[in-house]
Amino acid sequence: MNRGRTLALAVLLVGLMLPGMAAARCDVTYRVKAGDTLFSIAEMHYGDRERWTLLRQANRAKLGPGSEVEAGTEIHIPCRVAAPAGGSDGPGEDFAQLTLVTGDDYAPFSDRNWPENGLATELVTAAMEQSPASVPFTIAWEEDWSRHLYPLLAEQDHDMGFPWVRPDCEATPEADKCRDFHWSEPLMDLPIMLFVKAGGGVTYESDADVEGMTLCRPAGFFTHDLDRADRRWLADGKITLLQPETPEDCFEEVMAGHADAAVFNVFLGGTKIVQMGLRGKIVPLETPLSRETLHVVVARTHWRGTVHLYRINSGLAALRASGRYDRIVARHLETFWGQLE
Repeated sequence: MNRGRTLALAVLLVGLMLPGMAAARCDVTYRVKAGDTLFSIAEMHYGDRERWTLLRQANRAKLGPGSEVEAGTEIHIPCRVAAPAGGSDGPGEDFAQLTLVTGDDYAPFSDRNWPENGLATELVTAAMEQSPASVPFTIAWEEDWSRHLYPLLAEQDHDMGFPWVRPDCEATPEADKCRDFHWSEPLMDLPIMLFVKAGGGVTYESDADVEGMTLCRPAGFFTHDLDRADRRWLADGKITLLQPETPEDCFEEVMAGHADAAVFNVFLGGTKIVQMGLRGKIVPLETPLSRETLHVVVARTHWRGTVHLYRINSGLAALRASGRYDRIVARHLETFWGQLE
């Protein structure tokens, strides 16, 4: 083997091993192998699994829902889109016209350890693809949820965020989250349940049953459902609300008898019961305390906020009309309940 050929082979091998150099392997056709996903293909070609949205956008006509790709399918690997002249990104760097921020540890809605990075993540991704005049976008993961709305969205470090429970903006338009943000059409409905100690005698058939109770919900969680106009449980001192740091803390308060009930959405509560080994010890009451909805949010001060909101809303409408929305939700819920069982 001559020296030039040896050097070329060495360069190729290094390019295959180093993520930074793998990014140059683009503008090519790739034949999908068994076990490949869009995540693994993005890792292989870009050195970053979060770039899978570039692959979806370039191959929408060939791909089904989610990140699974049928073996043998030939997909195009686009090069990273260069930023426009004068932009802060240099040549060869990704330039997404939109960045959506979400976070982990909110399964089944958003979690990088969950299939498709979560139900809400897949719905938002699919809606962006279905929207008119779809544009390149990326999803950023920020683990500190308290930073998402303020400052990341309020100061437009990111364009949109998800999934967030919408406050009762009709009743409290002056509330910060109502005043400062636009809210998309609902991603999905979210039953809020009372989780109580099994055999403890706590019941809930009407709001009168809750008055006098001590409820637990962690600090930073929404409370508008406890204080809506027909309840005013907090404003009028009709209940005591404990606000420790974590959902786990609330379940411990219930087990210790310091709280009558922990108040969470059915998915978060069910997950924590299993993780904490409390199956059969803590149970949800049958009647939901309220029904909330999850949304995408964008700052009202964002110069293209209403355009971005239109993209999400029109994409969600298209998903529902095609039946794809129902298929995505059913698949994730089947996975979720299967894991709990």
